[in-house]
Amino acid sequence: MKSITFSCCLFIIGSTTTHCLAQGYPNTPPEVSPMPMKPEMTEVWEPEVKVISAAKKLGDAPSDAIILFDGKNLDQWVSQKDVTQPAPWKIIDKDYLEVAPQSGGIQTKMQFGDCQLHIEFSAPDVVDNQGQGRGNSGIFFQNRYELQILDSYNNRTYRNGQAGSIYKDHAPLVNAMRGPLEWNSFDVIYTAPRFKADGRLDSPARITVLHNGVVVQNNVTINGLTLYTGLHTYPSSHGEDVISLQDHGNKTQFRNIWIRRL
Repeated sequence: MKSITFSCCLFIIGSTTTHCLAQGYPNTPPEVSPMPMKPEMTEVWEPEVKVISAAKKLGDAPSDAIILFDGKNLDQWVSQKDVTQPAPWKIIDKDYLEVAPQSGGIQTKMQFGDCQLHIEFSAPDVVDNQGQGRGNSGIFFQNRYELQILDSYNNRTYRNGQAGSIYKDHAPLVNAMRGPLEWNSFDVIYTAPRFKADGRLDSPARITVLHNGVVVQNNVTINGLTLYTGLHTYPSSHGEDVISLQDHGNKTQFRNIWIRRL
């Protein structure tokens, strides 16, 4: 049998030069090589990251948070019915805030867009209703987009209306609600919608929610106003706005509310 020797040729399409890698011919790099990378070439030193003091106890406010309610007073809130009037809800035992049914919702004096919010809530001590009538309230970001508060402990209702839902939009991933005599927490990362110069929506709002430390909304898109009746649509352009808490006729309770601008 004859012995056959093969040569290997590499043809570069679009080049006037044909490179042959014949047997014994070295595969040399191009004459100009890129600068070799050094570790410091990907290090960013300035500006230095701002230093804050994290809370010693999980759930407490860090040093750069705005305290919206700590049991002492309602100085950061006003009535939604008449923003010139103080918030009409009750402070109990210098500890927690309780909805005064039929008095109307309350809203922050300050306005916010992108933010991190911590809030703790509890259903009324006495269970006297079911479905949407049990421990109902809500947190409205920019006074428009509702994160639902409800006593969802052994309480069946529509899934996109239970605790931790973006109301009538996204159901929570799981039901992490504690019993009526226990406190719950929401830790929220909220990204406000952006609008074009002509008022049209550029990018929708997004939200991540941890309910009692459990992720129940994972960076979901808020599809518009969270209406009781009707489809989700975005209003015309708006900027930062208040955070409001809903009076739905139940004596829902709140404590330890703080916020950070992002």
